[in-house]
Amino acid sequence: MLIFAASDKGGAGRSVTSANLAYRRALAGDEVCYLDFDFGSPTASAVFDVPEARRAAEDYGLHAYLKGEVVEPARIDVWAETEHWVLRNRPSCSGRLVLMPGDLSGGDFATTENDLRRCVDLLLKLHHEFDLIVVDLRAGRSYAVDLALAATAQPEMRAVPARWLVFHRWTRQHVAGAAHLVFGRRGLVASGVARGHDADALRGAIRFVRSAVPDPDSPLWSQARPAQSVWMRVRDGDLEQLASEHGMGRSQVLGSVPFEPVLQWREQLITDEDVLDSQIADMTTWQALRDLAARLTDDRHWEVA
Repeated sequence: MLIFAASDKGGAGRSVTSANLAYRRALAGDEVCYLDFDFGSPTASAVFDVPEARRAAEDYGLHAYLKGEVVEPARIDVWAETEHWVLRNRPSCSGRLVLMPGDLSGGDFATTENDLRRCVDLLLKLHHEFDLIVVDLRAGRSYAVDLALAATAQPEMRAVPARWLVFHRWTRQHVAGAAHLVFGRRGLVASGVARGHDADALRGAIRFVRSAVPDPDSPLWSQARPAQSVWMRVRDGDLEQLASEHGMGRSQVLGSVPFEPVLQWREQLITDEDVLDSQIADMTTWQALRDLAARLTDDRHWEVA
């Protein structure tokens, strides 16, 4: 299955959450491949703590492959190459976790027919090799998004299950931006239809992920003054209504990731040790990521309301 990760704006938690979901699925035994299609500003190597990916991406990244400069893109075995001490102790029941890095200075580029064919060939090959392929796309209506829409519309790709996650922070600007990215005049749905997608099928394959959602009842906000607490609850209700008005109500939300201090300071994987041993990360974040990872392929969470 293909999972495309998109967002209207940078800083929406798209890359770090997608990497955590890939890690969780590999821990559960899936064979997982992570493609960094964030051309121009790839970050996956930092999240996975894989310095080798940065060196490999200088000459053999996905940008170079799609432009026909190399025959095969670089592949990094995260379990073997990471400098994260927890990941180096790979559990015996885990599946592969492979990173295909983006070029460090690749930049965005307009898609040609040759680029499209190479993209389709790569996705088909990986589909037969891995259980889950996570594709981290550049923010906004980028060429990477256009390439993904065009590739998945090709006849030979229609038998490959593909789903879209649209990430946004829990603010007015991000909610409106995510809605425009999906439903706008040049949004994902309209652009996908123009490339041959069925509108209803594409809408059914899109779910939203809310990030950095504050919980007024959590210990993190327990010191808030009564007036602040009331204000937060009112604003949270306003955002729920705004999301519903934009077609992003609860039935279209795959999950939420709470405000996590660790992720505000550093884009990283949240491991069991971070929660249970060092206790630097919150249990609610750990559970939210586990739930999201499980829902990726659970058809019950993708049924059309």
